[in-house]
Amino acid sequence: MHLVPAERAGQRTIDGHRVCDAIAAVGEPEAVRAWADCFSLLSDPGRLSLLLALHEAGPIAVSDLAIATGMRDTAVSQALRLLRTAGIVQGEKDGRIVRYRLVDGQIAALLKHCTAHDANADGTRSGGASGTG
Repeated sequence: MHLVPAERAGQRTIDGHRVCDAIAAVGEPEAVRAWADCFSLLSDPGRLSLLLALHEAGPIAVSDLAIATGMRDTAVSQALRLLRTAGIVQGEKDGRIVRYRLVDGQIAALLKHCTAHDANADGTRSGGASGTG
């Protein structure tokens, strides 16, 4: 069982065991910050589109990604630079062509889960009110 941090120990709890479970679930602040940084990269529709394309298509050139996502080549390159710096994608040079691929296994698993969820949502996006009401 996890202990409540000293600075919060004097506060009255309702369900102490749930507080301990919640503390364990939240984890270390550094890990939470790292995930928040990762989600901020995913929060941009352009970058997310690129990652979805890379996840499904595998290694693909910048100009092909631009066509697939409807973005300009320069916007694709800028987004890929951020994703590469974060260690999420990697470029492989083939002559004058650079093909990018998704290399972060956790992001790949997250994208797989999201696309599977969308496939099971009867054609509706996961942000909708499907299945409620």
